[in-house]
Amino acid sequence: MKINQVLVRPLLTEKATGLASKQIYTFEINEKSNKNQVKEALEALYDIEVAKVRVVTRKGKEKRVGRMSRPKMLPGLKIAYVTLSRGKIDLFPQA
Repeated sequence: MKINQVLVRPLLTEKATGLASKQIYTFEINEKSNKNQVKEALEALYDIEVAKVRVVTRKGKEKRVGRMSRPKMLPGLKIAYVTLSRGKIDLFPQA
């Protein structure tokens, strides 16, 4: 799997920005990728050393939409929590 297929996007939520101060970064990843692929992709892209990768699969929720309130399933996410041993990822680059 190629690097641009493994990592979908970085997650920029309130929880994720709080964890970034502890050198833990969160990324949405492809459903078929694993921990080793995530580690290799991040080390190649950002020139960092990854200490640990934790992967969580979040199930999609059911939401009621429309006038008839019919149920619709929202898609699930696969999230990687990446702990760094050396380096820093700049999610907010300065112009």
